[in-house]
Amino acid sequence: MSASNFNIKGLTNEQVILAREKSGQNTLNYKQENSILDILKNLAKEPMIILLLVTALIYFVSGKIGDGIFLSSAILIVSAISLFQDSRSRNALQKLKKLTQPNCKVIRNGNTEEIKSEDLVVGDSLIVEEGTSITADGIIIHSNDFSVNESILTGESFPVFKDKSKEDNFIFKGTTVASGLAIVTITHIGNETKLGKIGKSLESIKEEKTPLELQISNFIKKLVIAGALIFVLVWAINYFRSYGLLDSLLKALTLAMSILPEEIPMAFTTFMAIGAWRLMKIGVVVKQMKTVETLGSATVICTDKTGTLTENKMSLAKVFSLTSKKIADPNETNDDEKALIKIAMWASEPIPFDPMEIALHKAYKDLHEKDERPDFKLIHEYPLGGKPPMMTHIFENNSGQRIIAAKGAPEALMNVSNLSKEETQQIEKAIQIITNEGYRVLGVGVSYFTGNDYPKTQQEFKFTFKGIVAFYDPAKKNIKKVLEDFYQAGILVKIITGDNAATTTAIAKQINFKGFEHSLTGDELMKLSDAELQEKVMQTNIFTRMFPEAKLRIITALKEQNQIVAMTGDGVNDGPALKAAHIGIAMGKKGTEIAKQAASLILLEDDLSKMVDAVAMGRKIYTNLKKAIQYIISIHIPIILTVFIPLALGWIYPNIFSPVHIIFLELIMGPTCSIIFENEPMEKNTMFQKPRPFTTTFFNWKELTTSIIQGIAITAGTLFAYQYSVYQGFDEAHTRTIVFTVLITANIFLTRFYISNLVRVSENKNTKKGNLDR
Repeated sequence: MSASNFNIKGLTNEQVILAREKSGQNTLNYKQENSILDILKNLAKEPMIILLLVTALIYFVSGKIGDGIFLSSAILIVSAISLFQDSRSRNALQKLKKLTQPNCKVIRNGNTEEIKSEDLVVGDSLIVEEGTSITADGIIIHSNDFSVNESILTGESFPVFKDKSKEDNFIFKGTTVASGLAIVTITHIGNETKLGKIGKSLESIKEEKTPLELQISNFIKKLVIAGALIFVLVWAINYFRSYGLLDSLLKALTLAMSILPEEIPMAFTTFMAIGAWRLMKIGVVVKQMKTVETLGSATVICTDKTGTLTENKMSLAKVFSLTSKKIADPNETNDDEKALIKIAMWASEPIPFDPMEIALHKAYKDLHEKDERPDFKLIHEYPLGGKPPMMTHIFENNSGQRIIAAKGAPEALMNVSNLSKEETQQIEKAIQIITNEGYRVLGVGVSYFTGNDYPKTQQEFKFTFKGIVAFYDPAKKNIKKVLEDFYQAGILVKIITGDNAATTTAIAKQINFKGFEHSLTGDELMKLSDAELQEKVMQTNIFTRMFPEAKLRIITALKEQNQIVAMTGDGVNDGPALKAAHIGIAMGKKGTEIAKQAASLILLEDDLSKMVDAVAMGRKIYTNLKKAIQYIISIHIPIILTVFIPLALGWIYPNIFSPVHIIFLELIMGPTCSIIFENEPMEKNTMFQKPRPFTTTFFNWKELTTSIIQGIAITAGTLFAYQYSVYQGFDEAHTRTIVFTVLITANIFLTRFYISNLVRVSENKNTKKGNLDR
């Protein structure tokens, strides 16, 4: 391109230097997350790790090397579990940097130069051409048949035509030029671009703990406080009795360790890990393990339209032939309408790549027995151009038969056709009816011309307007059943899309989507106050023309209404909302890397029906985890009392269990009971119940009392075994073995009790509840 053709001089070298001093480099700069140091800091806050370290140190100092090594091994095991649980993929911000190509073309000092993209400055005249990635935000000052694929920002895969005369005359960093050429004046670079602001939004969103995590964490904190107080008390009593510092510390640490229920976080981790493995088997990749349980409490699912509810491919939906003067379905066409489809196909590329052109070629092949395409050769073409735009193709066969076909915006074809007032009214009425149903329309025309001296522009041909072809992205075949399953499970579904209201409403009607009558656009949403939005967000189920800031406000408003929110997405524009949602769900096939990194789940096949299975899995895990924790409390009480009572009452063997025995019991019991309880089948009517409320307490007094009573009963058995062993004259080692055996046996019998009784009681209760819900 010659810059002088457009009288564009660009910036001078001095202006470039001044602009760089003011705005900096065209790079995306974000702080690195999740460093090794942060992980180690979090690990050092674990109460059990601290106790184990102190105890191991005491063993080493007192010369009990074997016990010290055993506890050190336990530290490594617990640390590995904690690291596995806390590891997260948080590289979404780094992925944004890869969306910029290394070099770009600019006009400076009146000449075209190729520079590094990072050297671009505000005010530069950037040249963008077909196939290139746009490296900064700017405003168009010259263009030629210019269109941009903005799917990375909008989620919609159709190119958007732009020029300086249109209201939408901006281009954005990270998008791709689909056709033509443009010169733009750069307005924003680096973090100030639209893409950069999405990155800043991602950076500002902090990961939240799930309701269950908070409840378990609060429960354990209370026990830690109780354990600390008892530790000080027991250490003081034993020290003033014996004046043995290390011995009294070991006894106090043993009791403190017995109070801390390390099995609960271990059981939580085990449940989540096995659940993640099960979900992987059905095509759902879990990036954050805690999400597995949260799935079961999801109350709202916010879903994209294109590619999630629909096939993300164009199909011919309607045809209107000016000859037959009626709107028809493609599979119910007469000869006039078949001829219209044939002309529209000739107006397309011989090897189609545009979704609508692919649909036209398919419709032609399905409706015509003889395929004439191999007999004709493209001899001349006019690319998409004009205002409104249209395109024309000229084909000819070996015998000289010529086809001149055009398609484009209906207004473009109407302007170059000789139509009567009545015909114009008929066409406009057909367009209104079709577009009101959410379809995309193209006008089709045909012309006749002899000779090879073709006109300079396609608009100089004398066209005959043949009709209208309409397209739509059809709904997925299973989507009605998926929505029905969500509604049956008491989950609200909301559509959040970058598409327009008419198209979205039309699809929503077809799939029996609840609440299709009302919708809200992104611009309307941003004008609402927070209080107004919180009310509106619960009443509205369709949100159209959405952009990143609007999507994030929806998610935030729903969370403030105590909803557990799941959000599906595939584009860069979905990143902030995916990260902010309790459950971010990215598409595996069409999802961008940024969406996958920001999300906590990935659907490998882009199939929303897998989310129904995932929700069912989450509900099953919550129910079984609750049983496992009740069991842990029941079996943990005997450990505490068996350590405390001989110590407090000064029995002959006051230190019947040492820290080694406590950690052995906890490391064995936690994973064992987790695997057994996790494997329990799903209870009846699980997916007929409403999600549990946000405020539901994991530990209720009735269940806690039952666990305490069972624990006391087992304690009575272990203490009886202790006293019987002493009465028989057994030494400390034999007494410990007998008490240990009683505890393990009680462990086995209690597990069987919970599985055989609690499950049956719960099933009976849920059967009644399910019948009421239905």
